[in-house]
Amino acid sequence: MTNPSPGIMLVDDSPERAHLVCERLRAAGYSILAQINSAEGLLFQVEKYRPDIVLIDIESPDRDILESLAIVNREAPTPVAMFSSSGNADFISRAVDSGVSAYMAEGMTPERVAPAIEIAMAQFKHFQQLRQSLERTQQQLTERKAIERAKGLLMAKKNLSEEDAHKTLRNLAMNSNSTIHTVAEQVIQYFQKEH
Repeated sequence: MTNPSPGIMLVDDSPERAHLVCERLRAAGYSILAQINSAEGLLFQVEKYRPDIVLIDIESPDRDILESLAIVNREAPTPVAMFSSSGNADFISRAVDSGVSAYMAEGMTPERVAPAIEIAMAQFKHFQQLRQSLERTQQQLTERKAIERAKGLLMAKKNLSEEDAHKTLRNLAMNSNSTIHTVAEQVIQYFQKEH
């Protein structure tokens, strides 16, 4: 069973080129969800059509398009492949920072589109996995800090050893059917209220 082809939103300020690219994409089995001629209101368009990927080919990309892409990347993360005749390293770096998954420093041609889609979607998936992993790690670190703080409070206020403080947190968690982190937060709040 083959995967359904990704739904595409095309942002292209050249109607002739956009028409050619859409024809080729449809012929290759891709689904064109929307074709727009500027990045204005990009977040609204992405939320409206929910494309699997956004393809962008703008003659003179500027800061406005990068700001629009940064908003999309934050609010509705979506793979983006950008085609541009600008090979300016600074602009490419800012484009990637704004959420562009694949940057092709040549204009869009029907032949370049399929590989760009594959690259952008793979890069996007990889980046999302990294982002989720980082968020999990940060969450675990936050939880660990709270547990250590609660243990420290129990040791200081109840004159417990570190091992007994940890056992106390674990028992409280088991008895209340909560996580040790939740109990640690409650212990911290309890001792803060005392003062």
